[in-house]
Amino acid sequence: MTILITGATGFIGKYLCLTLLQQGHDVKALTRSKSSLTQLTDFLEQQGVAMERFSALEGDLEKPDLGLVTLPNGIECIVHLAARFAWNLPEHEARHTNVTGSLRVAELARHLNCRLVFITGFMLANEAHLSRQGIQLSHPEQTDWSQVYRRAGGYEASKLESAFRLREFVARHGLNAVEVQPATVAGHGSTGDLDPAQPLYSLLDNLYHGRLAMIPGSPEHWLPLIPVDSLAQLIAAACTATHVPDTLLALDQNTPNLAGLLQAAAQLLGKPGPRRHLPIGVMKALLAIPGLPGLLKVAPESLAFIQTCRFDTSRTEQFLAQQNVQLPPFAQYLEASCRHYCQRLGVGGGAVTIGA
Repeated sequence: MTILITGATGFIGKYLCLTLLQQGHDVKALTRSKSSLTQLTDFLEQQGVAMERFSALEGDLEKPDLGLVTLPNGIECIVHLAARFAWNLPEHEARHTNVTGSLRVAELARHLNCRLVFITGFMLANEAHLSRQGIQLSHPEQTDWSQVYRRAGGYEASKLESAFRLREFVARHGLNAVEVQPATVAGHGSTGDLDPAQPLYSLLDNLYHGRLAMIPGSPEHWLPLIPVDSLAQLIAAACTATHVPDTLLALDQNTPNLAGLLQAAAQLLGKPGPRRHLPIGVMKALLAIPGLPGLLKVAPESLAFIQTCRFDTSRTEQFLAQQNVQLPPFAQYLEASCRHYCQRLGVGGGAVTIGA
């Protein structure tokens, strides 16, 4: 099978390329950066995969028709992973890449008559959160998206708008499409490889350097995780399986509450962990103080991902079982992520046993 991937040079993308190549598929990476492409090919070569099955295609989400002079041949599935990620993104920039660019990818899938697997986020399964942001769930087309951008911030709002626009496009054109909704991405289940741009890495960094004195939220708040290699296996299955649910919610139900996650991670890092809670509303108010988000290295927008909603993942779990994909134990991939973080810093961490 031949699969085209946008965002192949990103953290999730490189593991998706690796997984698909290991499974014997042909992979084409849509990319505009030669330096990031070199990093990707170096990574894949180090893993010993068949590089003759990998190729790159120059393209750009921000250009009409993705900057493609001619349409690629033989593509059977497109995975749309690429997105502009940054906190405090201006609305027009976020929309240009994450909404308009996503629709360009969907249009390419329509032209090629192939499956589209698009990656959104687990907060799209939290209807109460969506309503609080101002999204009209019964009639999404009536949503005042400018209001959503003011409430949620440029990045998160653009990802939400992109998901609803893509769903409408898929329904209107009858596309064969799968929406994958990942939780916060953890490191590789065995090696712990975790990109510094990932929110979990920032969380570990704040713990290690003592910037997280209190636990945001209450004992009911949590930050669900998914190991990057498990997510790559799920996306690969969404590309290649004959029968796939139209939505797959990718999160580990065994992720403990945020207090448990932080205390376990702090022990693994050899640092004291926070034990007292700070209400989310109070933390948001504190982060409104000029300069404090930079000092604490916490973006106010990131607090939305810490919530109390629990999710029904039974459909995803059934699909994973059919595909013989098993999530590693939480304790295993958290320990691996912390170990990798310490290795990057050139320091030693703690040694503890975490209850599953």
